Amino acid sequence: MSSKALLFINGDPPKILPNLNEYNLIACTDGAFHYLKELNFPLEKLDFISGDFDSHSGSDENIYQDKFIYTPDQNKTDFHKALEIILKKGFKTVDVFGGSGGEQDHFLGNLTVAFGFKDQLDIKFYDEFSEYYFIPKKLTVKNIKGKMISLYPFPSVENITTKGLNWSLTNGDLSITSNIGTRNFAVEDEITIEYQKGDLLIFIGKNYL
Repeated sequence: MSSKALLFINGDPPKILPNLNEYNLIACTDGAFHYLKELNFPLEKLDFISGDFDSHSGSDENIYQDKFIYTPDQNKTDFHKALEIILKKGFKTVDVFGGSGGEQDHFLGNLTVAFGFKDQLDIKFYDEFSEYYFIPKKLTVKNIKGKMISLYPFPSVENITTKGLNWSLTNGDLSITSNIGTRNFAVEDEITIEYQKGDLLIFIGKNYL
């Protein structure tokens, strides 16, 4: 099994918890620690909780205090600081829950943070609607027929070609200001996406058909 980290951050709590046995490290920010307690998450499985802890009090905080990593830097978000810790611990793959929901400026901020780490970490976000992540210049996804696919330029992509989608592109361009590729869907069990320049987010949603 490859070395993979799981990180909970302070957006909407997951409706269903992932399989914790798939991860070699499990962590959360201090804001997410509150909702994990409400979800009866097995807190003993957390490897660390990071943040400034300005809102913490109670027995759980005392019990797990040895897992706290104090990160008071106000120039970085808690998500950013948690990723720095995970990177220093030698991990390259991170699944993130709680990246969306609530105040939408947080959601956009989380995407920007992930963009800054895209060359160092393979980060995938999960919420109740979709999984989403920055993709390399060529991507193949299997077992996907019937699922909603949205392609979002960050902020632009040149010479993009897709196969297996209902509305395909051939050497097209996408731009956040003029042409984005949202609300498409896979008509084949395997899709491919290739582009030459820029940065691209993929959102893989629930079944569309």
